[in-house]
Amino acid sequence: MFISYILAKVQAYFRYRETVRELSLLSDRELTDLGIGRFQIDSVARQSAAA
Repeated sequence: MFISYILAKVQAYFRYRETVRELSLLSDRELTDLGIGRFQIDSVARQSAAA
């Protein structure tokens, strides 16, 4: 049970990092088209990892 909790947290962290990386590679125009400001990347990534 404890190991599955740790694995879930590690997987969520990797999803967070991947989302931050991908969104950071987009231009400001592409982010605007998605309705995301550059300052929102962190919060969008956190929501994505939590889902």
